[in-house]
Order: sequence, then structure tokens, then C-alpha cells
Amino acid sequence: MTAVERVQTVPFVITEYGTIRIADSRVSLDSVIHKYKAGAIPEEIVLSFPSLHLSDVYSVIAYYLTHTEEIEQYLQQQKAEADELQRQIESDPKHQAAMAVLRERIALRRKEMERQQV
Repeated sequence: MTAVERVQTVPFVITEYGTIRIADSRVSLDSVIHKYKAGAIPEEIVLSFPSLHLSDVYSVIAYYLTHTEEIEQYLQQQKAEADELQRQIESDPKHQAAMAVLRERIALRRKEMERQQV
């Protein structure tokens, strides 16, 4: 009789910051699930992230489908933390000054390109 493995490990690594990544890669769980929820099949996900193994993507999706509530809570928490970090960065006066300088440089470059096209 053939032995069937009843338990399969999921290739997750939790970083020191609490982010879940796929083992042996720098790809986050968030990225894989986002692609999956957007309609990508595992083969397409692997094309987007060549460091992933197809079997790992299938394992991640299977885990998501059997633990949807927990993973959705994790994804919401990650999004809330990212939104807060973005708010902090954008409210920083140094960041605002740097963005103003960049916008000015872009505007000058556009004017220069328009002049050259005439």
C-alpha cells in the first residue's frame, strides 16, 4: 500500500518585523495572495516571482484557502501598518521638502523637453 503524507509543511518564514515571507525567497505572503486574488494562477505567480517554486505557491494558496479568516486578518494588519507608516513619512517636513524639490526638477525637465521638441 502507498503511504500518503497527511500533513504538509507550508513554506513560511516570519521575519523579525512579523512579515510572512515564502521560504528561500524575499517574496511576501501578501504579494502571492494579492496576485491570486487578482485572478492569477500559480504558474502566473511563479512567472511574476521567479525565485518561487511552483509547489510552494500551491502550498501557500492551499493554506490561504483553509485559513482564509486568519490570513485576511494578517493582511488587514499589514495594510494598516503600511498606511500608518506612509502617513508618518508623508507628514515629515524633510520628506515634504524633498518631494517639493523633486516636483520642481520634474517640471523643469518637462519644460526643457518641450522646448527641444519645438
